[in-house]
Amino acid sequence: MKLLHPRIWQLGIKSLLLHPMRSLLTVLGIFIGVASVVWLLAIGEGISREAQRQIAELGAKNIILRSVMPPDDSVNESSFYVQYGIRRADVAALVEIPTIKNAVRIRETKREAHYGPVTLASHLVACTPEYADIMRLTVDRGRFISDLDVEQKANVCVLAAEAADLFFTTEDPMGKAIRIRELPYVVIGIMHARNPTAGIGGSIAAQDFDKDIYIPLETFWQRIGDRVLFVQSGQRTGEEVELSQITFQIESIRDVIPTADAIERTMQKMHAEKDYAVVVPLELLEQAKTTRLMFMVFMGMIAAVTLLVGGIGIMNIMLATVTERTREIGIRRALGAKQSDITRQFLAETVVLAAVGGVAGVAGGLTCPMMMNLLRQLLQNWIPDAMNNLPDAIRNVTPEIVPWSIPLAFAISVAVGVFFGLYPAIRAARMDPIEALRRE
Repeated sequence: MKLLHPRIWQLGIKSLLLHPMRSLLTVLGIFIGVASVVWLLAIGEGISREAQRQIAELGAKNIILRSVMPPDDSVNESSFYVQYGIRRADVAALVEIPTIKNAVRIRETKREAHYGPVTLASHLVACTPEYADIMRLTVDRGRFISDLDVEQKANVCVLAAEAADLFFTTEDPMGKAIRIRELPYVVIGIMHARNPTAGIGGSIAAQDFDKDIYIPLETFWQRIGDRVLFVQSGQRTGEEVELSQITFQIESIRDVIPTADAIERTMQKMHAEKDYAVVVPLELLEQAKTTRLMFMVFMGMIAAVTLLVGGIGIMNIMLATVTERTREIGIRRALGAKQSDITRQFLAETVVLAAVGGVAGVAGGLTCPMMMNLLRQLLQNWIPDAMNNLPDAIRNVTPEIVPWSIPLAFAISVAVGVFFGLYPAIRAARMDPIEALRRE
């Protein structure tokens, strides 16, 4: 009797239905294994895609130069203000690199802003019009900062969506003036809400756009200056920074790495201390892709262990089945069944168990996005503090089903069934028919 003959599958299914609970528990092991493969790969893909998306938002053809606070032992204690970071003279030297198309300068700091009785600990960003494009910010009402605002050192500002809601609960913010260090800034625009970005290693800090206030860069230098004083818990500290960040836009993607090396060499000549960091999103993106592959392999290995346990369960149950059906095997051999017929019969039963478990596991795996959302809502209600302390990439991860994981998981489940069912089938086929008939 051939393995593909319908009769052999009918007998296999019938034999398994004689012990429904035992068969169900065996199928459950394969179900968990297959569902784990799909789930773990989907979760890993979701986390990886989110990390790659955030890196890609920085721009593959961009290079980011950031000011970095020097270590404590290199700070001059004789001066109240710690002087470090990118200087305006650096910009003049760096823009001479021929592959640089544009240099977008940014100065940012923490500042309290006031409107009437409302005080907001805001993130003050002094920038030029290109900043909105680089950070993928979109205007909701009014307009963003213009070149004319920067040139004229205009006393204007643009508010992030949440900052506008906090300042103006019932009023229209357009044309109103908020105060920063007692100096007025007229609101000319409101931005759409923007999702926060997670920190990327030690290169880029996490950034929350909710309480941003944007003003022209030249206005910042005129009204606030390079020195900024901080008062916290009764302690006064100060910093002197000319520029917080420069984002260089490069002509061609093939010039990104050589240009980054040129920027690094130029900064080394102009700075005795390492008070800056060069971030290349293209390099981070390549690293993220490599990490993604390693992560998915690791997740797949964990799921493979679960399938291995399910396979051991199949072998265990089939060995017990062989012992129980010794007399049946003897009768079939006495009636002329060959060893190959017995092997195929028991092998068909294990394949049925594995296939049913595989189909159920694939169906369960496809529920991953829905179940993750439900689980996240439940955990948010039960342990909100713990959930809020998780990184954004974990807390807001959206699993993405990897298409090739579905046929792979099903194929592995059938292969596991064949592999672990082969030994019990061969053992059943090699029984001595006379000894088998003598058993009660």
